[in-house]
Amino acid sequence: MAKEIPDLVAQERAGTGKGAARAARRAGMVPGVVYGGDVDPLAIQIPFNELLKKLKAGQFKSTLWNLKVEGQDDVRVICRDVQRDVVKDLPTHFDLMRLRRTSKINLYIPVEFINEEAAPGIKKGGVLTVVRSEVELIVTAGDIPEKLVVDLTGKDIGDVIHISDVDLPAGAKPTIERDFVVANLAAPSGLAAAADDEAEGEEAAAEA
Repeated sequence: MAKEIPDLVAQERAGTGKGAARAARRAGMVPGVVYGGDVDPLAIQIPFNELLKKLKAGQFKSTLWNLKVEGQDDVRVICRDVQRDVVKDLPTHFDLMRLRRTSKINLYIPVEFINEEAAPGIKKGGVLTVVRSEVELIVTAGDIPEKLVVDLTGKDIGDVIHISDVDLPAGAKPTIERDFVVANLAAPSGLAAAADDEAEGEEAAAEA
């Protein structure tokens, strides 16, 4: 299932250059530009509060957006830069790049764990430790997965889930080349402590 692409609503901005950008900021807007895709750059602006809200939500620069500008065709874009005020750290300008459906991009995809009730380790009181709740993948812009699914059926205490154990969408691959850990099934803290005490006792007996 493809990931739903969120809308980014902007307005076309009259004029370019520093004067027009300053006028946009005075009007409570953040000026920006859309480039790429074999089309002329388009000057746009977004209400300051709307852009700030999206920036605070996180992953603005790693999200694929459906840009909606009145009078223009919708286009898929990704943010390439957000310039900020050096003192206030607030956005002053942004750059968006148009993407084709076949373009390859890096995006963070959330990980969902299913069938916990079918994991013997969890039935024993084991704890699922999630190392990565999302994974950065190189994906095709036209085929973005909504999530990665990890099936915990049969997983027992001590089992480790690597990225190689996760079914990835066709054409997608992690940005990290090594076989990193996504999650593991750890023993309950009390059980782990008891096991450590037992091991220490055995070592002491052996030394004696």
